[in-house]
Amino acid sequence: MASRISHWIDGAAVAGTSGRAGPVFNPATGVQTGEVDFASAAEVDLAVASATAAAAQWRESSLSRRAAILFAFRELLHEHATELAEVLTSEHGKVLSDAKGEVARGLENAEFAAGVPNLLKGSFSEQVSGGVDVYSIRQPVGVVAGITPFNFPAMVPLWMCTTAIACGNAFILKPSEKDPSAALFLAKLWQEAGLPDGVFTVVNGDREAVDAILAHPGIAAVSFVGSTPVARHIYETGTRHGKRVQALGGAKNHMIVLPDADVEMAADAAVSAAYGSAGERCMAISVVVTVGDVGDAVVDAIAARLPKLRIGVGTDPDAEMGPLITREHRDTVASYVDAGISEGATVVADGRKADLPEDGFFLGVSLLDHVTPQMSVYTDEIFGPVLCVVRAQTYAEAVELVNHNEYGNGTAIFTRDGGAARQFEFDVQAGMVGINVPIPVPVAYYSFGGWKASLFGDTHMYGPDGVHFYTRTKVVTSRWPDPATSTVDLGFPQTR
Repeated sequence: MASRISHWIDGAAVAGTSGRAGPVFNPATGVQTGEVDFASAAEVDLAVASATAAAAQWRESSLSRRAAILFAFRELLHEHATELAEVLTSEHGKVLSDAKGEVARGLENAEFAAGVPNLLKGSFSEQVSGGVDVYSIRQPVGVVAGITPFNFPAMVPLWMCTTAIACGNAFILKPSEKDPSAALFLAKLWQEAGLPDGVFTVVNGDREAVDAILAHPGIAAVSFVGSTPVARHIYETGTRHGKRVQALGGAKNHMIVLPDADVEMAADAAVSAAYGSAGERCMAISVVVTVGDVGDAVVDAIAARLPKLRIGVGTDPDAEMGPLITREHRDTVASYVDAGISEGATVVADGRKADLPEDGFFLGVSLLDHVTPQMSVYTDEIFGPVLCVVRAQTYAEAVELVNHNEYGNGTAIFTRDGGAARQFEFDVQAGMVGINVPIPVPVAYYSFGGWKASLFGDTHMYGPDGVHFYTRTKVVTSRWPDPATSTVDLGFPQTR
């Protein structure tokens, strides 16, 4: 029997009242395992009211208390990492080792946020004028919301909520309706860590809940990760309602392989980065650009590795790649192989013909060679296990491919030439760059985000940019004069 997945408001599970709900599946079996409540605008109101009351108290909490709760949350997250990973595997489908890696990267953000006493340091200037001091402080913005994608149901919420809460805000999470259980798992860990009720809230739902969040006057800021069309909608709608918004969109990440690169290492990296998590990563490599005469060697090396990949149920310890999130998405990804053929690409490996489990939403890995920038397999974000190879004659041509693309999320170059690598990081128009690193996701004490259509807003996510996003700077000018020296002066204030 399918389980009921509710909201989490004011420190407790709260059943939905809208009368609307959506199915939750195990992608490895295709069987419905749950039903998640969809919130109405009225339920979002209830969540915001609880968060608003909690935020007023939480912002007054000492930095040492916040740090203690963050440390406790970090320890609980570490202690229950395998359980959380199993939740991810059951609803997303990713293999257990990949799910554990997701939890580990999310845990890094809790560790960063636990340093909040240092992160919220301001500045102080003594005696800027006679008896006058000036200093800056950072204060929370209030109630903030995070709208997160299906592909990282634990890590992306942890990118947001740990920093937001450490900075003194109350946080409302609207997770993907496709795999919502991880959000409730986090809610219980926060409560066990000692976080006051209402500071972390989960509201499940679809677009109705999203639009209610974007329009709600009680929410000061919204963070989002997802596709570019939705990111644009989130940004435009949220800012129109006076909110601070950071909306991370789609990607078409290129990996350039120069003629001097270690071909075997590049092939290992391309296979790992293209097909890990069934390609459902915004940082997945979806295009390999070979430069000069290295193309055949790279394609052959990648192709040689594909028959060895083990595709199966995520709980199978031997499986390296699981299913896609839904049957509909699986079929859409598969259709791109047909599109590539019709547009003139060479099919080196066809994932539709792979030996796959009978049940679930599985698709094998595909490799398309001789792809051109005019083909839909190149222009569209496929978000599945399809890797394209584009052949360029020169370094300049390869870089132009990256820079001309509408997305600018991540990119990588494989080379033994330090000068070429340094020139690439200078030339390329992307927010995250890897040098012999195929998936250059920044560590927690830097910040994550792309350029161009991969980011709407002016701050990246987590790290120092996260602290900036979830706080407002206040500058205080202070003077404690002898009352006997006070006079009326209508002139413009000057420093002396």
